[in-house]
Amino acid sequence: MIGDRVKKLRQENRMSMTELAEKAGVAKSYLSSLERNLQTNPSIQFLEKIALVLKIPVDSLLHDDPVKEGLDTEWLNIVQEAMKSGVSKDQFREFIEFNKWKLKQED
Repeated sequence: MIGDRVKKLRQENRMSMTELAEKAGVAKSYLSSLERNLQTNPSIQFLEKIALVLKIPVDSLLHDDPVKEGLDTEWLNIVQEAMKSGVSKDQFREFIEFNKWKLKQED
């Protein structure tokens, strides 16, 4: 449900309900009703305001992305930042392999 996704993303961003409502310019009571799944049909304008503050696409609030399941927002942001900075997949894999090797050396 949309409310569950909003709550999860808000918590992943370490935001209180009050903080999200204020930054998005929406009523805290309405946000609370949404998160408790009492309100199940929010307007697209409401969702756009929430998505903007959470720095996610609106469609992320509407449906789960099976590719992203299990990844929290912070991990997604790290991967996106690496991609934007020009880190290639091979470089990322090399880092992971190096880190595994380093951890084995410490054992």
